Amino acid sequence: MARAALIGVCVITTSLILQLVVVSALQQRTAQERAFDSLRAELAQGTAPVGPADASGRALAPGRPVAFLEIPAIDLRQVIGEGTTSSNLFKGPGHRRDSPLPGQQGTSVLLGRRGAFGGPFARLDELERGDRIRVTTGQGVHEFSVLGTRAEGERAPAPVRAGEARLLLVTAAGRPFLPSGVLRVDAALRGEAAVGPAPLVPPASLPAAERIMGADASTLWALALWLQLLTALTIGAVWAWHRWGRARAWVVFCPPLMLVGLFASGEAARLLPNLL
Repeated sequence: MARAALIGVCVITTSLILQLVVVSALQQRTAQERAFDSLRAELAQGTAPVGPADASGRALAPGRPVAFLEIPAIDLRQVIGEGTTSSNLFKGPGHRRDSPLPGQQGTSVLLGRRGAFGGPFARLDELERGDRIRVTTGQGVHEFSVLGTRAEGERAPAPVRAGEARLLLVTAAGRPFLPSGVLRVDAALRGEAAVGPAPLVPPASLPAAERIMGADASTLWALALWLQLLTALTIGAVWAWHRWGRARAWVVFCPPLMLVGLFASGEAARLLPNLL
């Protein structure tokens, strides 16, 4: 039992580190390529979303591409998806559903990760006042100018006035994977704001999983199943250790242990804060 427990802890620890640092970045890069192709086709066809609902009047599906974000000062180019749960941010930055789309009247809120899954917002703290931000949506290209960065508790800019548009970028502060708070970047639209439909989700009704530092527990059952399979494999590995010998047991059981460990750590990553 001690050996089985030790094997299980080693597999989970190793696979979680591997998942967050290496595998997640590859997953995010692949997801971004697919999202970019999808958004580019919709922009060319004039079918890109311009509000919280599609042409049929149904709410946009979680993760659907809604905008393309470019920040030359930090060499950032990312497709923005709808929704800000931890699962949604596996694919890249997300648009908070209780805010308008970028470029529309009001304050649009975009959340992105600091370290895991490519860490697209890792360099937000390098932005300075006056830096340009370009966002392309179904309503055109919108140019923003950075007003400044602020940590948790610091004074926010004056509220946006009627008819104006602002962009708020949010990520974790501190070192990657060791957040010490929340970092916000405020930017004001240069030019006339677009008119868009009101968000379908009011701020008070936004689920906790989509808020800043929220966690997604909707697939906790899947994590439980993967952990059960991992437990069975570790017990089998200990049994094989005694019956077949150490070398043969590792050759047979190491690949499935690592594979199941990666699947389990992928589900466990959903329980971590969405800005990590």
